[in-house]
Amino acid sequence: MLNLSSIGLHFGERTLFEDLNLFVGTKDRLGLVGRNGAGKSTLLKIIAGEQKQSEGTISVPNDYRIGYLAQEMEHNENVSILDEAQSAFSEFNDLESKVEAWGQELATRTDYESDAYARVINQLSDANDRLALMGQASAEEQTQRVLQGLGFAREDMGRKMGEFSGGWKMRVELSKLLLMSPDLLLLDEPTNHLDIESIEWLEGFLTNYHGAIILISHDRTFLDAITNRTVEITAFKVYDHKSSYSKYIAWREEDMERQETSYKAQQKEIAHMQELINKFRAKKNKAAFAQSLIKKLEKMERIEVDASDSASLRFRFPPAPRSGKVIFEATKLKKSFGKLDVFEGVDLMIARQEKLALVGKNGAGKTTLTRILLGLESVQGEVEKGHNVDIGYYAQNQSDELDGNLTVFETIDGQAVGDVRKRVRALLGSFLFSGEDVDKKVKVLSGGEKARLALCQLLLHPYNVLVLDEPTNHLDMKAKDVLKQALVKFDGTLIVVSHDRDFLTGLTELVYEVTPTGLRQYIGDIQQFLAQKRTSSIAEYEADRVAKKAVDKQAEGSTNATKKSGKQAYEERKAHQREERKLKNRISKREKEIAELEAEQAKLNERMSAAADEQTGSVETAYAFEKVQRSLKEAMEDWEQATEALDALNA
Repeated sequence: MLNLSSIGLHFGERTLFEDLNLFVGTKDRLGLVGRNGAGKSTLLKIIAGEQKQSEGTISVPNDYRIGYLAQEMEHNENVSILDEAQSAFSEFNDLESKVEAWGQELATRTDYESDAYARVINQLSDANDRLALMGQASAEEQTQRVLQGLGFAREDMGRKMGEFSGGWKMRVELSKLLLMSPDLLLLDEPTNHLDIESIEWLEGFLTNYHGAIILISHDRTFLDAITNRTVEITAFKVYDHKSSYSKYIAWREEDMERQETSYKAQQKEIAHMQELINKFRAKKNKAAFAQSLIKKLEKMERIEVDASDSASLRFRFPPAPRSGKVIFEATKLKKSFGKLDVFEGVDLMIARQEKLALVGKNGAGKTTLTRILLGLESVQGEVEKGHNVDIGYYAQNQSDELDGNLTVFETIDGQAVGDVRKRVRALLGSFLFSGEDVDKKVKVLSGGEKARLALCQLLLHPYNVLVLDEPTNHLDMKAKDVLKQALVKFDGTLIVVSHDRDFLTGLTELVYEVTPTGLRQYIGDIQQFLAQKRTSSIAEYEADRVAKKAVDKQAEGSTNATKKSGKQAYEERKAHQREERKLKNRISKREKEIAELEAEQAKLNERMSAAADEQTGSVETAYAFEKVQRSLKEAMEDWEQATEALDALNA
């Protein structure tokens, strides 16, 4: 358990937060949210002991272990990723040594009734419990399972850390943290360097994690899947609510409405009382009544409406000039970097006003493919750009391309032409740059501010094609929602690379999965893509299971015929058949249920998309969607258990 009491942090005259109180229980799944710059990451550093608070205390039990995924870490570049990840078991090895030493000590001591003897027994018991929790049984097997879950291939295990990019090294650090199994996990944007498959694996791992979790993430779907409590840090106060993020937002809106209603009613009552006081205070026979009203008014506890940070992005893309019917047409594309083949056999045609998402594992070539389409990368094969195609491009590192020595105003004013130049300040204001902010040098801006400035550049020209590579990486959830709505209303062609499922839901009408052997097209948005992927996985699993069963039976042959008595063999065969029928019925029932739930999920997704288009919103639909997702997950898990049981029965 963790207890923060009256925590404050000040930088000169600036206060980041003060009088912050927070209790984290043993099984809490806490989502820490708030605008960029609110102090979320700083609070994690304070809890992890990497930064000292200005005031307040932090209390934890003895031997309470905190694991923190920092954004910047040093790595041993000369060891393999498997060895680096297995260094997580150093504590296990230390505990084993201590257990052996304490065991030997107890074998030689005879002071059985002493406090010292009892203390050694307690230490030995706690250490054995800890060893059991860490699951030493197969350290290498556990390590490989976690590394593969986070996207590493088996052939990567022996490669040196120095061969990998920063994002992949961060995955190794995350794997070490998960293998250490601390009492409290502090995770600051753990999905930033993960693809969709790895994010879904991490979701499953964290859902079943034994300890507490404090999670910072701008991925709404990830937050909702893992957290059961939301803490929002604002400039005015800290809100703590026992629910997932989406439910918290709905509660917050309803709470603000209740406060407004109560405030208005009280103000009306106060005005009426003041009117009576003014009317009767000068009359002798009513003076006592007036005085009682004055005392009542003085004692009244005034209702206050929580201050809210209402500043938000406000923009929409300029109307797209008409282009030709075909935007891009690519045939037989093949891309290699030296001996590394990224993909081959890629055929692609993108039509006017299509909105599509490019997904795939990290390293599959999503960014490379967008750069090929833009003519920024050489490639084998043919790429043709359509008539009158005008492209606006947002790269992963777009904010790094900004000139740090220019001011915010100079960055936009230097590129604005025509009528746009007359409203540069208004444009910057819609991206939350106002007053003195416009005179800041770009180099002093935060990652989120640079991302907003880079997006602002896309509005300086009426493009008819937008190519966006991970545009949400540095945006908070409110900014992402505004960007998404602007893209939904954009009347040109959209190609977006993203691993953010919530952002992609309802945004695109096509999903292309980039694989080493070409592109796979899926009709619909990311939710339809994921549903079809799961269905395919079930079909492939079932096909493999049937094939394995046939091979096993053929190999078994006549030499393994039963030697048991006829009656005993008959009874066992009947019991086997009963259990087999039971499991097959269960599997069939679950498969039907999964299909129905996926269909219901698709309908709800369409309703949410329609609500988003009309900007009406629907809390009920969101709750229903979440309930269906939860039921689908449970049905999938039960289907897997039944299938495994059937495999074991027929082994």
